[in-house]
Amino acid sequence: MDFELTEDQATIRDAVRDLAGKFDDQYWREHDRDHAFPTEFYDTLATGGWLGITTPEEYGGHGFGITEASIILEEVARSGGGMNAASAIHLSIFGMHPVIKHGSEELKRATLPRIVDGSLHVCFGVTEPGAGLDTTRITTFAKREGDRYRVNGRKVWISKAQESEKVLLLTRTSKIEDVAKKTDGMTLFLTDLDRSKIDIRAIPKMGRNAVSSNELFIDDLMVPVGDRIGEEGKGFTYILDGLNPERMLIAAEALGLGRVALDRAVRYGNQREVFGRPIGMNQGLQFPLADSLARLDAAELTLRKATWLYDQGKPCGREANTAKYLCADAGFEAADRALQRPTAPPMARRASARTSADVSSIQFPRSSTSTSAPLSPGSPPSWSARS
Repeated sequence: MDFELTEDQATIRDAVRDLAGKFDDQYWREHDRDHAFPTEFYDTLATGGWLGITTPEEYGGHGFGITEASIILEEVARSGGGMNAASAIHLSIFGMHPVIKHGSEELKRATLPRIVDGSLHVCFGVTEPGAGLDTTRITTFAKREGDRYRVNGRKVWISKAQESEKVLLLTRTSKIEDVAKKTDGMTLFLTDLDRSKIDIRAIPKMGRNAVSSNELFIDDLMVPVGDRIGEEGKGFTYILDGLNPERMLIAAEALGLGRVALDRAVRYGNQREVFGRPIGMNQGLQFPLADSLARLDAAELTLRKATWLYDQGKPCGREANTAKYLCADAGFEAADRALQRPTAPPMARRASARTSADVSSIQFPRSSTSTSAPLSPGSPPSWSARS
């Protein structure tokens, strides 16, 4: 077991940290306020080749695994862009994994190089109002008519549909009551997001407004057989190669948010003085932040195991779900505690909530009047997914 980053992984981390750090709090504040997609940020990551991190080299990508992708998304979230930044790019990474693993050669060559150069936006069309997390209960139906399928149905909470040219669309080709197993009879497509057949409606929401969330109303969308991924009826198996990486990448983003929230809390604790000394010398601030750091570190271990299992081609469903749960919980707790520190001015609170600085270390100053040792855990550990 190797707990060090490989040379490639360290290079990826540092390069993405530098790129993402060029987009400051003001950039993300304005794009969130204006509900404007962060095109400059997206183009910068695409130009650097980072959207193709998991795309095989024969299609123009780097051919790395989900471990390397998780390193990218953690750094993106830690940069201050948070979920606005991460959601702008992570769909291009995890959303195309079913195509990479199960798509036809023709479909791969038509789409993957465009994912790498950033010219193709794709959204992930799985969730439905009546199904939620029970994906087997979707009712969007694709009926075979010669060399095409006629699709009707509805999707909800579809991120980035406004900007997307194509949709990774999960449908039923057999009704759930007509199959032996409820996971059977589902078919996956990568097809055009035809606005003449699909009504896209933005969902009003609080936060992450630089990347839209949408409802899709699909009426008689005609999908060529060539847009089908793999075999008819086996779409549920294929979509897991998108869902499990999605859970891992979101877990990594939660880690990034939690770590930068702690960094901002510590920085403010070092700067703010009350009664002649920094407030960070008080155990009432130190202990909750130290506890949050420990929880983030523990959650990261679960994430690294999950990405390692996926990259090794091993079953990882339980680990992917566990990582998402633990990382999200630890990240939220860290951000919540960072915002609750006493006497923080409004601008500091907003900055902490948004997060922008990378976490390099957490250290409160030592003082002879302190009743406790300074919190100084140093940089969090890192792990290699390669054996």
